[in-house]
Amino acid sequence: MRPEPGSAVQKSLPAISPPPSQVQARLPRAIGYLGSTAIVVGTVIGSGIFLVPHNVAQYVGSVRSLLLVWIVGGVLSLAGALSFAELGAASPEAGGVYIYLRQAYGKLIAFLYGWGSLAVMESGAIATLAVAFSIYSARFYPLAAVERKLLAAGVIALLTFVNIVGVRKGAAVQVVFTCAKLAGLAIIIGFAFFSRHVAPVVSSFKLPTPQTTPSSFGVALIGVLWAYQGWHILSYAAGEVKEPSKVLPRSFFLGTMLVVLVYLSANLAYLRVLPLPALVEHQRVAAKAMDVLAGPRGSAFVSALILCSIFGALNGNILGGARVCFAMARDNLFFSSVGRVHPRFETPALALTIQGTWAMALAASGTYEQLYTYVIFTAWIFFGAATLGVIILRRRLPALERPYRTWGYPWVPLAFSLAALGIVGNTLLTNGREAGIGLGLVLLGVPIYLAWRRWGRKPPLI
Repeated sequence: MRPEPGSAVQKSLPAISPPPSQVQARLPRAIGYLGSTAIVVGTVIGSGIFLVPHNVAQYVGSVRSLLLVWIVGGVLSLAGALSFAELGAASPEAGGVYIYLRQAYGKLIAFLYGWGSLAVMESGAIATLAVAFSIYSARFYPLAAVERKLLAAGVIALLTFVNIVGVRKGAAVQVVFTCAKLAGLAIIIGFAFFSRHVAPVVSSFKLPTPQTTPSSFGVALIGVLWAYQGWHILSYAAGEVKEPSKVLPRSFFLGTMLVVLVYLSANLAYLRVLPLPALVEHQRVAAKAMDVLAGPRGSAFVSALILCSIFGALNGNILGGARVCFAMARDNLFFSSVGRVHPRFETPALALTIQGTWAMALAASGTYEQLYTYVIFTAWIFFGAATLGVIILRRRLPALERPYRTWGYPWVPLAFSLAALGIVGNTLLTNGREAGIGLGLVLLGVPIYLAWRRWGRKPPLI
């Protein structure tokens, strides 16, 4: 804990500044209110809302249950975003969740999160979006399995390069593609609600889950939470946001609320055209809905906008995720070169390169459903812990300046943490193999951390 300004402890400290050679270059605060809100909206709205309704429909037995899953996922995401808004406003540093875990639990837990982010969580999210990009590209040109993997790797490489050459360029890409994806969803929703004589698709498919159970609801919620995945990404770039004490809480709240509204509207639009059995039958639900409403041209137009949506979400994840490795390196928990700011571009160039390379490997290794199960399971372990950190840090650091305080404290962060525990437990029961792989990759960080300490880096164990 830092001594308070003007305290006796602070006055007793010698006023010695480190030599210029030891001062680490900082990332510039170049992201404004529009850019930060676009990071929230544009990163969350990626491939999920266009593909996940198909997966969700397989585990619910009614329209009411389907909508309830999306509402619950939205409420949980909002609770997490509000909690992270307090943490981010109080500690506006690059690294986000990593920083919050370090403050609440120490460097070992923070390292496990950073390692997990690189191994599966953030890199896996990037890979999953790239796989979805290749799936929707098949609407325009048939691709063999190898060609899809090459396309997924290529789009990751392109956006990694864009973010290496400047955070302003990355933020500008985010704003442009966020507007494009909102326009695409508005077209789908508008056609569904205002087209006359809409004939719903007739499907002979039987619902795999005729009646929703608590277990099947939990499995469906995993897919929905993947669709909401990304509200935390803004925290990673907190060190580059202008006026973070004001901008971060507003962007977290407004961005998450806008996503919830859009998602519920989109699901209602799909259901107007595709009854529940048809949602089970068709994976690319948005393209199928527009094919019914506007014919092949309408389907092709919306598919192009969906590609823009996934492209923008990829950009947001790539922009934010690399800041975790960067923060680890600044804590001497990773190679020091990864914590350097590029002298020309003023970005964490090496961290971006490492993240992009591993994400390309993941994109070539797993299916869409496997990847998002790895991501959701491992991420929610740490999301729950970080949100509980709001309560821990209120008690441990009561004097810490908090420009924003979480609404509904302590019930909002506590409810989110308990929900995260339930999601993790249900995933272990229903998707044990994928959950075990994700957990194993994270726990592999323990011997890596200990080896790092033994080799002379010597980070404290707590």
